[in-house]
Amino acid sequence: MKILAVDVGAGTQDIMYHDTGVDRIENSIKMVMPSPTRIIAGRIRKISGDVFISGQTMGGGPVTRAILEHIEAGNRVVMTPEAARTVRDDPERVMAMGIEISGKNPGFKSLEFRDVDLEAIAGALACFDVDLDFDVLGVAVQDHGAGGDMGDRNFRFMKIREKLSGPTPPEEFSYMGDVPDHFTRMKSIEEAIQHPVLIMDSKFASVTGALMDPAVGSDEPIVVADVGNGHTLAASILEGRIYGVMEHHTRMLSPAKLEDFLIRLCLGELTHREVHGDGGHGAYAVDAVGEPVMVAATGPQRSILDDINLDVHHAAPAGDVMMAGPVGLIRSIEYRVS
Repeated sequence: MKILAVDVGAGTQDIMYHDTGVDRIENSIKMVMPSPTRIIAGRIRKISGDVFISGQTMGGGPVTRAILEHIEAGNRVVMTPEAARTVRDDPERVMAMGIEISGKNPGFKSLEFRDVDLEAIAGALACFDVDLDFDVLGVAVQDHGAGGDMGDRNFRFMKIREKLSGPTPPEEFSYMGDVPDHFTRMKSIEEAIQHPVLIMDSKFASVTGALMDPAVGSDEPIVVADVGNGHTLAASILEGRIYGVMEHHTRMLSPAKLEDFLIRLCLGELTHREVHGDGGHGAYAVDAVGEPVMVAATGPQRSILDDINLDVHHAAPAGDVMMAGPVGLIRSIEYRVS
């Protein structure tokens, strides 16, 4: 089975092309490229004049800032309803920022949003005489979900908790043809891709991938911590299953605070009220796993864990610290189609 796995982050998109029947996963084709949000934000800044934006709901951040800068410079920005959800899920809030929403281009320069650019990936591989031919696509993105009047933090963590009804394999935090409508970014990708596709939250893709590092055993209690530029998610693990999850904003975590949270998550003592009240998303554990024997670290800000008093291993599945997400996607696809 040939798998293309794309983990779309805020800074980079991490790509692995793997043939399960031929290659050792360490020998798979790998690329670490600028993220779609960075690429498209740069394209917006190069446009002079009014712009019409169509395409998928994708990651915001740099894209949203570039759009607002374009409007502040005196230009009009018109977006289709699906593309406009990149900025906010609520169209009233989008229009309050000065963005117009319409399904028709009024004759402006046009730009298309998409989180996964298969043509660009195929073009890059073609330069090395590699034909992009895959059976299943795996995509990891972060999606807070559209929770209506419920705040983003509450809604996102509520959906995590619903998945964690008991000790749960991390691969279960994936979707294959069944993305719920409230995950608008994931749903937009699912509807746009004309191939079998597995879609997963980037945090849980990294957790799944970290467990594929041979040095990360899960027979004893461990915790996997994905420390991203925006969010940090930690999962307490025993025998390959998630028992508890904690998510917070990275900028609000010191090494000492994070160490305390990780230990008490594994002991089943960390409460949702405490983490949410501290400005994070929340915490929930179905049971304690015991004192962690290891912290498996992933994510671009994982160096914060080097200053804690626990055994920390920088997870490198397939021999590459950047490939935790893609390896997690590949493992989840094998889990789903086996």
